[in-house]
Amino acid sequence: MRLAMPDELQTGESVGERLRRLRVARGLSQRDLSSPGVSYAYISRIEAGARRPSVKALRKLAEKLGVTAEYLETGAQIADAEERELRLADLELRLRLEDELPVVELEQLLEESLAHADDNAAARACIALGNAADARGERAEAIKHLERAVGYSFVTAVTRPDVYLALARSYAAAGSPSRAVDLLERGLAELKELAPQETGTRVRLSTYLSYALTDLGELTRARAVVSEALFETDEATDPYTRVRLYWSLGRISGEQGDPRAALASFRRAIALLEVTDDTLSLARAHLACAEAAIDSGDDGGIATSHLTHAERLLGPRASGDDLAMLRRLQAMAATRARDYVRAEDFGQRALEFAADLPSEAGAAWRTIAEARAAAGDPGADEAFRQAVDLLHEHGTVRDYASVLRAYGRFLREVGRDHEAMEIFERAANVASNIHGEPSAAERDAR
Repeated sequence: MRLAMPDELQTGESVGERLRRLRVARGLSQRDLSSPGVSYAYISRIEAGARRPSVKALRKLAEKLGVTAEYLETGAQIADAEERELRLADLELRLRLEDELPVVELEQLLEESLAHADDNAAARACIALGNAADARGERAEAIKHLERAVGYSFVTAVTRPDVYLALARSYAAAGSPSRAVDLLERGLAELKELAPQETGTRVRLSTYLSYALTDLGELTRARAVVSEALFETDEATDPYTRVRLYWSLGRISGEQGDPRAALASFRRAIALLEVTDDTLSLARAHLACAEAAIDSGDDGGIATSHLTHAERLLGPRASGDDLAMLRRLQAMAATRARDYVRAEDFGQRALEFAADLPSEAGAAWRTIAEARAAAGDPGADEAFRQAVDLLHEHGTVRDYASVLRAYGRFLREVGRDHEAMEIFERAANVASNIHGEPSAAERDAR
């Protein structure tokens, strides 16, 4: 005697019987209902009770029949809000596990949630859409959705710190670190008022705040933020928190023109990451070490070793952001090794990956300019101009001052001394903020 499945005990109708009833009611044949991975023969076996459909098959069949996968499986009718909750959970899972992002379904669910004034579902849909856009490298789209999400009063730094961090990262990647600073300072104020015991979350937000302040050249404030966070941690603190803090110290040291101290901090981060399974963070730490090594005067040997490790760890499915930085640093190492053709090639490939990353694109143009200048290519002038324009608007204070000095040296070497002096003067004015002095915006605020 065949045992009844749980849904049959509740409704008296098996999955196969329900599938057949819904299909016939909609005037569909088994072939009409079939799709890749769900053949009509498979459907026939389900209806005959010989097969139990997989989760993927249930989802595909339910979509064609215009019902939820939950209803097709159990026969239980559920409320609209519950049904949206289930669909959201399914889409969020797909967003984490599948290569093809369910953007269309999320947009439809967002519209439906807004129409029914379902704020909770709408906020979650916005967050999912923001994360999907971030995964595609579409910064403006990510910012639009994540800003909408944090506009809901219940999406706070206490309840959803991940959203605050994702939005701050998007602001920084889009070349707007000041907006990241405002957001993170607001989040830290919320934490202090509502959840002062959440030390881990406070350290995470403080770390990203230090990144944004470093990008703005406000290094005294950045170091103060990290120092306060370090004071709240100890050896028992989880390694990722300490990695973030060492990373922050490394970036600040790099911006203050101390690449050796930066390299030491990044190496401490690597030591912590090597005992974890987080190959992506470890790869990024190797990239940071490579950049610090190059800045410290390495002829390319130490940097190349770190870059080799990073490329292996990133693997064949690396993101465009990581590949943009990897190729740029490979270009810099090739220039140091006097392989200018290879440096130009790496620089051009870095530009392709940095299409939506204006700061990284500016840095890539600089590597191309320096490779051309070293090779005696007159095209270096235009590359320097591209780098200066992008880094003026989107780069850190140090990046902008540094590219101006590099451009000035190039102009002097080709006999354009008057132009070189003007560029060096601009660099000196910009560099006045690198060592922790208040920025123009800070002075105005005072």
